[in-house]
Amino acid sequence: MAIRDEIVWRSGIVYFAIALLAVAILVRILILQVVQHGKWSAMSEKYVYKTAELPADRGDILAFDGRLLASSVPYYTIYMDTRSTGMSAQTWSNGINGLSAGLAKLLGDRSAAGWKAVITDARRRGDRYFLIQRKVDYETLKKLKELPIFREGQYKGGMVAQAENRRILPNNELAARTIGYLNLGSEGTEVGIEGSYDKDLGGKNGVVVKQRLTGGDWITIDDASSVNSRDGNDVVTTIDIDLQDVASTALMNKLKKHNAHHGCAVVMEVETGDIRAIVNLEQGNDGNYHESYNYAIAESTEPGSTFKLPSLMAAIEDGVIDTGDVVDTGNGSVRFYNKVIKDTKEEGYGKLTVKQVFEKSSNVGTSKLIYAHYKNNPKDFVNRLYAMKLNERLDIQIKGEGDPLIRYPGDKLWSGLSLPMMSHGYEVLMTPLQILTFYNAVANDGKMMRPRFVTAILRNGTVIKSYKPDVIINSIASRSTIKKAKKMMEGVVEHGTATNLKNSNYRIAGKTGTAQIAKDKYGYRQGARISYQASFVGYFPAENPLYSCIVVVNAPSNGVYYGNLVAGSVFKEISDKVYATSFFRDYKPENKEDIKLTAPEAGNGYRADINEVLRNLNVRYKRTADDDWVATRESGDTIRLAGVKMLDGLVPDVRGMSLRDAIYLLENSGLRVRYSGKGRVLRQSPEHGARYYEGTMVSLEMNM
Repeated sequence: MAIRDEIVWRSGIVYFAIALLAVAILVRILILQVVQHGKWSAMSEKYVYKTAELPADRGDILAFDGRLLASSVPYYTIYMDTRSTGMSAQTWSNGINGLSAGLAKLLGDRSAAGWKAVITDARRRGDRYFLIQRKVDYETLKKLKELPIFREGQYKGGMVAQAENRRILPNNELAARTIGYLNLGSEGTEVGIEGSYDKDLGGKNGVVVKQRLTGGDWITIDDASSVNSRDGNDVVTTIDIDLQDVASTALMNKLKKHNAHHGCAVVMEVETGDIRAIVNLEQGNDGNYHESYNYAIAESTEPGSTFKLPSLMAAIEDGVIDTGDVVDTGNGSVRFYNKVIKDTKEEGYGKLTVKQVFEKSSNVGTSKLIYAHYKNNPKDFVNRLYAMKLNERLDIQIKGEGDPLIRYPGDKLWSGLSLPMMSHGYEVLMTPLQILTFYNAVANDGKMMRPRFVTAILRNGTVIKSYKPDVIINSIASRSTIKKAKKMMEGVVEHGTATNLKNSNYRIAGKTGTAQIAKDKYGYRQGARISYQASFVGYFPAENPLYSCIVVVNAPSNGVYYGNLVAGSVFKEISDKVYATSFFRDYKPENKEDIKLTAPEAGNGYRADINEVLRNLNVRYKRTADDDWVATRESGDTIRLAGVKMLDGLVPDVRGMSLRDAIYLLENSGLRVRYSGKGRVLRQSPEHGARYYEGTMVSLEMNM
């Protein structure tokens, strides 16, 4: 009995010890799983597994026709783990000479012997991340992966490629400020379309799980915790690259000629409000002009004489004046209190009709008219301007719009001078785009359109969101007033201050502006120096407006500062080229006697193929070059073959070529190609002659 009790007692102790151990294990498991879960999970991630962000590809910004304005191009930083544990001594000894020779050929920088020396020295030091090269494009990366040692992979060959996307502008500075950029540092700068549509363009980053290997290498593994990234959407803008180029070149040349500080030009489609071109150029410290600030959108200044149109329209709409009424401008000056307002013509214009006051841009006439009819109730005048929406921001699709300012009677800075000064564009502030929007409304029979920069958001080529033309107000004035305003604007070019813009092909309607610029505490005059702002705003063709345009040149300093000469000439250069390309390219003669015998259109391409086609068609041709690739030019009934020059590092000209020839030529230059449509190449982006890197994407627009 005693033995049995002892056995039971001992068994109980064993069972109790086992139960106690089980409880201890259970408690430990609970502590590990619940209390210390974060600690051990972090340690696991640190020493065995880790999660890494998988960046999404940023979407493209496209011109209205699909050509690229901004895109992300992958670049790589190449390192070498010279002490990778998977790399055998035999792999190293057999491959180092070939690797060094390949690096010398692909990257340059050093000779084969030089590369071998620095890599061998790095291996001796035990470098795990020896820098080979930064900013390597994808095509070069593929070739690097084929080199001895590197072709064994990251673990056995030690090659480490860290990817990053770089934002490029294929058209260089064309519309660069409006396209914009992101600077997500401490200040978080967001500019232009890039900033305003960051959520659409940015996509959503994913997560990948990596496992640590013996020796310290990390490899990506398939894991349920991995989340694929979602690439950003594409943004389709209203910008026309060809029109943008025309406007940029015209403005650049004029700024250089007059040594101006900065200037802007905007071209708007009348019916829709679409911004087809927007140029902002400022002289930098290097003496050259760059897109450094969006003056057209952000700079609120006193507009000067371009404000005379809303002033006179307000009075006409209120019925207090008509275009045939006469005002005596006297000898060209008038005094209001302690302020003398003068006309540019020293002896004055004498008696003028209201229409002539506008055409001659008479400060005296405008101020006398507005003061005479509104001095007893200036609120009526300002209320009419407010009714035309001139005091409101346009609420455009991109950030940074400047605030307009039109004071109201009774405001702190309102005075007896405010009414006559406001009438001809002083004591008011407006941006160039706000002025243009008003003039565009006149061209559009009174309907004021909100300027549109973006028309659609695309995901994988499919529209997921569209932005329709937006009407701010259906009519800024009565039809009668709009009709009279148009006649006044046409008169400015026909026999007013902008007769230098007159031409026989089409008619321009518009208004010149020459305003003095106030310089903070110095006012309008700093010593003997007065700074001016020259502007011209209007639309064309006057009889059927398709485009409106404003040009503003700030601080021209070579002695010429009048709006018609400085800004007006830029306007005309833009309108001439737009009119020619938009109206004349589809013109076909109606009379048979007008039709001349010409050679057929042969296109551009491979010389041997074109020669064979022309011979089979019995078409006369003249060869002026022995290049393999040629462009054809019609000369009466003869085709002239001119060589297409191929320059290293510059995009070749493939316009007019078949898709097959264009792809062959571009891909053999190390470029990638995407296209839309069929037929021959109508447009290409980047343009021919642009500098490129291997792997750059070229977009082709085809046309039958």
